Amino acid sequence: MGQAGKIQGMHSAEHNPSTPCMSTVCEARTKATTAFECTYNAAQLQGYGSHLLLGERRRLWARSIGYHVIQIAIKSKRRPQYTQAKMTVMNENQLTGKHVNVAMMTSGGLAPCLSSSISRLAHYWIQALKEGKIGGLTLRMYVDGYKGVLIGDSFVVPESDWEGMEALNFIGGSPIGNSRVKLTNEADCKKRGFIKEDETALEVAAQRLIADEVHVLHTIGGDDTNTQAAELSKYILAQHGGKVIVVGMPKTIDNDVYPIRQTFGADTAAREGAKFFANIVSETSANPRMLVLHEVMGRDCGYLTAKTAAYYKEFLNSQKFASELFPSSKASRDVHAIWIPEIDFDLNAEAERLKKVMDTYGCVNIFFGEGTGVKEIVKAMEAQGESVPRDAFGHVSLAKINPGEYFAKNLSKMIGAEKTIVQKSGYFARSAAANEFDRQLISDCAKVGVEAAIEGVSGCMGQDEDKEGMPIRAIEFERIKGGKPFDISESWFQGMMKDIGQTA
Repeated sequence: MGQAGKIQGMHSAEHNPSTPCMSTVCEARTKATTAFECTYNAAQLQGYGSHLLLGERRRLWARSIGYHVIQIAIKSKRRPQYTQAKMTVMNENQLTGKHVNVAMMTSGGLAPCLSSSISRLAHYWIQALKEGKIGGLTLRMYVDGYKGVLIGDSFVVPESDWEGMEALNFIGGSPIGNSRVKLTNEADCKKRGFIKEDETALEVAAQRLIADEVHVLHTIGGDDTNTQAAELSKYILAQHGGKVIVVGMPKTIDNDVYPIRQTFGADTAAREGAKFFANIVSETSANPRMLVLHEVMGRDCGYLTAKTAAYYKEFLNSQKFASELFPSSKASRDVHAIWIPEIDFDLNAEAERLKKVMDTYGCVNIFFGEGTGVKEIVKAMEAQGESVPRDAFGHVSLAKINPGEYFAKNLSKMIGAEKTIVQKSGYFARSAAANEFDRQLISDCAKVGVEAAIEGVSGCMGQDEDKEGMPIRAIEFERIKGGKPFDISESWFQGMMKDIGQTA
């Protein structure tokens, strides 16, 4: 007997015309043909419920598994209200032997780990079902992060498509979409139409998880994403007497989350950034006295910039070059400076050092973190009474501040550059598929994360730096915090800086 016949889906196959969340479905059913009635009932058994008609993506998904859904004009697209919804509370925290409704979402910027995380989490949940650790399983995906939670945009993955989710382990980006939505930023949620004026984002999100009967929520994102999910879980318990186990997966290429040793995607992004610069560095031969500024992502943490430079130098050392008669050499293609937020540097002193490099090799290559110098630039803007642009999370909008332009404008004159280019590797690096290192880390964390969820334990997965041996565990959410700086005392970094000739 298959999953559809063995267990009940997220929603009951019987509908109540008076229930608000079924109103659009009831209207559709009265206008649909007999063929659609059959399709609808079949999809109900697969756990689609009212979400069958929620958007083109769900219709396309349904077609892919053999269901032909007739296109119906729905008069109202407003989010249904769940004023009478109640959470199904487990008698015990543990989910052993029970049917488990698992939901997943990705949020924030991209990183080379989102697809892989979904694949590995699904893999270990399915394995738990096969091994009899749980009695049944439903896998729900919320589309576009917290936006999908707020507006009720989600779909259930049918059992027939479970095996296909293994392929996600080798794909970049997010297969279910991302968004930058912060539940505690009420003004932004209302402005973007995710909630109404008389609603709160926490309550709307809580009602959604209650209506979807979610037992376990996997949030794949940075510290903001995961701590918000923890607050949502607390809210549901306090206000509605229900329990949602939240197990987060730490996604950020910045590698700046306390107390996690290594966040997902950071290693992949560093290697991809090195690959990017391995091509861009050839631009040093395009014009005399070239200044090449390689901007690497990393708002407040220099890890990614430093590791990208280290991987690039590793690649450079493996290359063979012609004799020193040729001006384009290993020395001209090397990293000549690394600027990160953790290192205080004097631009005038650096310019004096780098002018000698320019005079010797006819080019200068600088790796700098996108957050380098931002505090100084913002301070200058505020002193002049200018408005500082920020995103929904309150972070300074680096694209509008533009440190690269600031460095290009000032340094080029100081070292006598004839041409300056600023090249950003961020989008190239963060959109890659996870490499072998990250896939293994993700898999290890997903396995322990599923085990923790079954035991009723919430937390953010990762190597806990504060525990002896740095074990992989569900780290308490109250200990999760962003803004961890890169440790510049690392021996590999100090060795690289010495090789460059720069003081760290």
